[in-house]
Amino acid sequence: MAGRSNSSLILISTMLFLITLCNVVEGFNHLRPQDCNPRCRHRCSATSHKKPCMFFCQKCCAKCLCVPPGTYGNKETCPCYNNWKTKEGGPKCP
Repeated sequence: MAGRSNSSLILISTMLFLITLCNVVEGFNHLRPQDCNPRCRHRCSATSHKKPCMFFCQKCCAKCLCVPPGTYGNKETCPCYNNWKTKEGGPKCP
């Protein structure tokens, strides 16, 4: 009987952890418009082309309500941001 209680407790704890983790990951994709500027400032902090980076990052954030974490890469966390392309087929968003 005690083994069954421990198994149930572990199962419930694991489920709660996974739900919390999903909510954290999903939070990257649902910014409010006022969150775009600070996220883009961080995203563009490592580039020497700050003005164009900020312009396109804010444009992409306004459309997608998402900015990938970090200063480079990680675009898979924001599909809209990742999939928006220029006419030439290059990435629109930094």
